Amino acid sequence: MFSLNCKGRLLVVDKPQLMGILNITPDSFYSGSRVRDVDEVLFTAEKMLLDGATILDIGGQSTRPGSEKLEPATELSRVIAPIEALHRRFPEAIISIDTYYASVAREAVNAGASIVNDISAGLLDPQMISVVADLRVPYVLMHMKGNPQTMQQQAVYANVTREVLDQLAARMQEIKDAGIRDIIIDPGFGFGKTIGHNFSLLRDLSVFSLLKAPLLLGISRKSFIWKTLEVTPDSAAALQGTTALHMAGLMNGASILRVHDVKEAADTIRLYNEMQAAQ
Repeated sequence: MFSLNCKGRLLVVDKPQLMGILNITPDSFYSGSRVRDVDEVLFTAEKMLLDGATILDIGGQSTRPGSEKLEPATELSRVIAPIEALHRRFPEAIISIDTYYASVAREAVNAGASIVNDISAGLLDPQMISVVADLRVPYVLMHMKGNPQTMQQQAVYANVTREVLDQLAARMQEIKDAGIRDIIIDPGFGFGKTIGHNFSLLRDLSVFSLLKAPLLLGISRKSFIWKTLEVTPDSAAALQGTTALHMAGLMNGASILRVHDVKEAADTIRLYNEMQAAQ
């Protein structure tokens, strides 16, 4: 069991939790995750919360392979009003800001977010770690090689699980030393990994328990699923494949599922919990 202090609210991770994805972008890889304005954000968020999400993850730029890099001002213009509206309408919800910019993280937390989800492990903005330490909010530490524009060209490992584990362990210690108390680990599925690397990480996911931190699994509708099934990210088959691999992740120690399809993931968690509780 893990406890995370989210700006005074304690998130107890004693059973798997759900993080719903809200992308305020026109170019996210899965069109079903895109929301265009505050009203659509509120409508989608309400459904996610009713379906079982505990955390709402708000992102203002796509980080899919080869995506265009945005400046902080553009990202801020997309996320701050929705975060303020969500915090007012759903004060019980925990809001996560998906950004690698320190300035965006600070403004988002001031607006109502209480988790910083950074794909770069603080390596794309040298101010990020000190800002999160000052904000005293949980930090999602993710593994990535390079940046979203170049990461798939750097997907080379002798042993992907061992190297990702070692790099996360080293960075985790640096971040703790900088004053961040609550850390969530994300192996970074799809970020500088081939299809084979992603399946290896999922098969070996239980080794990340060595880091003694909540483990976030972000595989929803990702390309290693739909390319393997020879479908598209929007297809029912991509959702079915995601659901199957969510169960595999839960059985290997995943603490938080970051998902587009909350209802289906909640059903998966319910079945997993029943299996774990069976006599």
